[in-house]
Amino acid sequence: MATLLYRLGRLSYRRRRLTLAVWALVLALIGIGAATLSGPTTGAFSIPGTESQRAMELLAEKFGGGSDNASAKVVFTAPAGSTLTADQQKSAVEAVVAALAGVPQVSAVADPYEAKTVSEDARTAYATVTYSVPATAVTDAGRDALFAAGDTAKSAGLGVEYSGESTQSAEGGHSSEAIGIVIAAMVLVVTFGSLVAAGLPLLTAMIGVGLGMGGIQIATGFFDLSSSTSALATMLGLAVGIDYALFLVSRFRHELANGHDGEEAAGRATGTAGSAVVFAGLTVVIALAALSVTGIPFLTAMGLAAAGTVAGAVVITLTLVPAVIGFAGRRIMPKKAPVRDRVSFGERWARNVLRYRWAALVVALALIVTAAVPVFHLRLSLPDDSTASVTSTQRKAYDQLAAGFGAGFNGPLIVVATGSFDEARQAIAKLTDVVLVTEPVLDRAGDVAMLTVIPKSAPTSEATKGLVKSIRDLPLPVQVTGTTAVNIDVSDKLTAALIPYLAIVVGLAFVLLMLVFRSLLVPLKATVGFLLSVVAAFGALTWVFQEGHLAGWFGVESTGPLVSIMPIFLIGILFGLAMDYEVFLVTRTREEYVHGAAPNEAVIAGMKHGARVVTAAALIMISVFAGFILADDTIIKSLGFALSFGVAVDAFLVRMTIVPAVLSLLGRSAWWLPAWLDRLLPNVDVEGEGLTRQLAETPRGEDRELLPAA
Repeated sequence: MATLLYRLGRLSYRRRRLTLAVWALVLALIGIGAATLSGPTTGAFSIPGTESQRAMELLAEKFGGGSDNASAKVVFTAPAGSTLTADQQKSAVEAVVAALAGVPQVSAVADPYEAKTVSEDARTAYATVTYSVPATAVTDAGRDALFAAGDTAKSAGLGVEYSGESTQSAEGGHSSEAIGIVIAAMVLVVTFGSLVAAGLPLLTAMIGVGLGMGGIQIATGFFDLSSSTSALATMLGLAVGIDYALFLVSRFRHELANGHDGEEAAGRATGTAGSAVVFAGLTVVIALAALSVTGIPFLTAMGLAAAGTVAGAVVITLTLVPAVIGFAGRRIMPKKAPVRDRVSFGERWARNVLRYRWAALVVALALIVTAAVPVFHLRLSLPDDSTASVTSTQRKAYDQLAAGFGAGFNGPLIVVATGSFDEARQAIAKLTDVVLVTEPVLDRAGDVAMLTVIPKSAPTSEATKGLVKSIRDLPLPVQVTGTTAVNIDVSDKLTAALIPYLAIVVGLAFVLLMLVFRSLLVPLKATVGFLLSVVAAFGALTWVFQEGHLAGWFGVESTGPLVSIMPIFLIGILFGLAMDYEVFLVTRTREEYVHGAAPNEAVIAGMKHGARVVTAAALIMISVFAGFILADDTIIKSLGFALSFGVAVDAFLVRMTIVPAVLSLLGRSAWWLPAWLDRLLPNVDVEGEGLTRQLAETPRGEDRELLPAA
């Protein structure tokens, strides 16, 4: 593979104008496709085959359509000392109801006085607004008209707030990405000492993200994609795109410094660093694509979209980066020549770690365990208005409804009965944590009934989850659905899928790393190190986003259970990224060991050549991910925090401290592989050892394009 990539790097460098033109054409075609074929995204979570989903489908069949249409609640609260049943306040509410009926795309409005949606103390009421279109099709003009109509009641002294997916506008702005890019640029300038070299990874990474975003926009025209998909793909595309280009540019400069011309340096850089990029990218793609084995459609779509963006970053690194390097020429080198014979940071760090290896190992493990302790209090749920910003109208509406009608009002359960209707109502009413069970509403045929159950507890509480289970355990023909039940089913399915997913990802990656390192203990060490990084990230996430410590520092306005998709996503993404650092650092260590260096000297040599670049790569990833902490989306904010913390732990505590200490303790046994297994495994030559040997045997004057493929 190294020889094939060497030839590709030389070709891309030599035919750089053609390569650039091809990529420009691809970018233009994807841009046109995104502009003409894109569709809406969705914030809804559902899993086919669950009880709640089957009940939803039965309701749609028996009670008619409209279940996909948007709805909103306009919540009214009376000022102190008055009620909503007083003449002036009632007139103001009724005027709003009449105005709401004329809002674009609204098909019906339920008057709170007729629908009896006024609280017992008459200080809180709500009008339900039903649209003729899904939430994703509600226009900004229609949304603004809704707010304008409702706000007219404020002149009468009433409080007015709004809830429902249709009241949430699409998030705009790219400040998260911009902050990450600015910090990444600063790290690159310090690392390379050249503006040209620093700008090249940024340029190619942004092209890769543009292609990925265009592809996702096209996909929305054919598939239902989550509204978080684009942000996730941008986050990963920027991080790996910059990092992969960083590794290639760094190796190219090394080859130029060794006296090779530009084309030869590009070939050698692509054949060596490019091989590591391929395997590092492959682990990330495997981790993300493996989300499809969960059988959860929205998770599969998000994983495949992000995997496609990462795969694009790898292809761009192997083709577009050598071409752009060709345009830059020697301007990519630092203006000041590096000081020779100076001990590098990586070498100093490695020698200190190896000198105090037991102490380094114990201290690093102690820090990780301390960060991981809060994980024992981890709670999971799907986001709702209770986790929205405390200053948002959705959160205010949620709190007002809970205060006026009870905590369980925001999470009503819909029970679908296919017989024994009255018996079902009576049995459910006797269960604990039930406030109200409505009379059965029959379909036209009279064979299916719908009952609404109001729990005492909040939608995300363990008591409500227990109530759903109790209703399902009744020896009666009933099914439970509604938003709360759907969220519970999604969370349970995600939890059940976690272990199989982890086994597949770790198993496949273990095999890949065994191919790369020709060892059993090194892949095992890499996997254990990854698990340490994951539990530390989960612990920190729980400590800040659930328990609220330092929440203000990170802009977390509302704390509560973590989003249910977080564990499986964090495991997949962090595993792939952790393997990046393992490949980039340890491949050089193995290369030195294979060439005769003693185990400790091989570790020091690997850190000497790789620590500076890996440190820069980690700082870039941390910066990009940390920028997304500023996002409004709960999933993206928490994922950005968890990934930035996880990468920091993995790069600096695991890969640069624990890994060299463990390799030193293991000595030569770290590279042991049974002879029979060594014969079975193909030689992928990630270090480019075969390529280096072939190049050494080929005189510089000969055409090295004729090198046989490895």
